[in-house]
Amino acid sequence: MSHTTDDAPAWTHAPVRVGLVGAGPWARATHARILAAGPETTLAAVWARRPEAAAEVAAPYGAPVAATFEELLDTCEAVAFAVPPAVQGELAQRAAAAGRALLLEKPLAADLVTARKLADTVAEHGVVSQLVLTKRYHPATRAFLAQAAATEVLGARSCYLHGAFLGGEFATSWRLEHGALLDLGPHLLDLLDTAVAPIVSVRGTGDPRRWIELTCEHENGAVSQASLSGSVRLPRARTRIELLGPGEELVYDTAGLDHEECWPVLRREFATAVRTSTGTGIDAAHGLRIQELLDQAARGAVMHS
Repeated sequence: MSHTTDDAPAWTHAPVRVGLVGAGPWARATHARILAAGPETTLAAVWARRPEAAAEVAAPYGAPVAATFEELLDTCEAVAFAVPPAVQGELAQRAAAAGRALLLEKPLAADLVTARKLADTVAEHGVVSQLVLTKRYHPATRAFLAQAAATEVLGARSCYLHGAFLGGEFATSWRLEHGALLDLGPHLLDLLDTAVAPIVSVRGTGDPRRWIELTCEHENGAVSQASLSGSVRLPRARTRIELLGPGEELVYDTAGLDHEECWPVLRREFATAVRTSTGTGIDAAHGLRIQELLDQAARGAVMHS
């Protein structure tokens, strides 16, 4: 079941026809369900390398399965990606070149060169793009960021920790290969960059597949720390940011948040962006900025064989 936004005005446009690329755990658990729930979007088709997996994702919503990526593009006006970064980085360029709006997972790509090509292709073709930085669409996150804008921050401490890499369906090969920096890093870097001030440099120490520590220097002179790991046993995932300065401490903690509240906001804002050709700013260009920071952090980190 998908939550609805009680105070949102009625959707008066035609639903945006979104094709879904991917049939992994995120596609099954989230993307297909959210896009099919509407009313702002409809699940136009599903395509994945394994047709039987795509059929499994599409079946509950009566959506067709596209035989090829090109066939998917023919059925839709926007494409949502639920695939590893290396796959998204290449396919999203083709979708943008075909004039399709993009709903993108983070990070944009597996490497900075491909991320830059994708952001350039999006800009060149003038298509709408939006990142699924889930937490950004929660009302509590937006309230925190609004408070942060009025707060003098000298330093910040943050963490994003969970044990999903230890086993289970989210211990996917790309996550195990690249570790917490590429998977969890975009969330914290995005929030720190927005809440404190633009990040001008970031240094990483540790092994992203075990535990990595980031030190960020911000435009306003503040310094922030970010601890990232997907390999620690915890009762539940922990995301926490503490902003400190001359005033009262400002804390953001996701422990009590219902992440289901994010999805209707994200769906409404993406569909509105497509229908009005006006992006939200949480787009491919922003994704490239985050990827540049990830790349900078990765240069100091050690991947033990």
